[in-house]
Amino acid sequence: MFDFFNQDTIFVILALLIALTVHEYAHARVAVYFGDPTPRLQGRLSLNPLVHIDPLGLIVMVLAKFGWAKPVMFDPRYFRNVRKGIFWVSLAGALVNLAVGFLALIVFRVLILFTDNDFALQLTRYVFIYNIYFALFNLIPVPPLDGSKVVMMLLPYKAMRQYERIEPYGFWILMALIFLGVIGKIIMPLFYLISGIMQSIVGLFF
Repeated sequence: MFDFFNQDTIFVILALLIALTVHEYAHARVAVYFGDPTPRLQGRLSLNPLVHIDPLGLIVMVLAKFGWAKPVMFDPRYFRNVRKGIFWVSLAGALVNLAVGFLALIVFRVLILFTDNDFALQLTRYVFIYNIYFALFNLIPVPPLDGSKVVMMLLPYKAMRQYERIEPYGFWILMALIFLGVIGKIIMPLFYLISGIMQSIVGLFF
């Protein structure tokens, strides 16, 4: 249950807003790069969080410290290579989240050297944590998450068609995995591995 008096609440919400915004912006930017004007026409080529917020996702974010944004709509018919286009559009959000997480870690280490401003330190720490977590969560190969599209585009045609059959049930499968704690058991070891690697790299310089 959400605790309105939990001191980390503001940092969690801000970090999630940043993670959601850069994630959806990356989808939009890569879709446009591959020739689809849809995200631009829908105003999704923006780093303004208000452009990407889903009202229900925002409510869940406030209540449960987890949420989602409006998905970026794109039309693969504009792509010269459909598989390649869908693959990179789907993967872009997670890659940018990892990049932003890494950048936040660098900023955090620099801030430690020059300031004791608790707000700045806490915010950059949470941005680091939540961008990595958000990237890993979205790469889980269960519809409607991006990971399902990434995997689908790597499969042979017949296997891809078989995989598509789970899409109508994907949301419920995902909810079941979350409530059973399976998602956490998958993500946390990967989170510690990736965050550990990033910290080791940054530690060579700071």
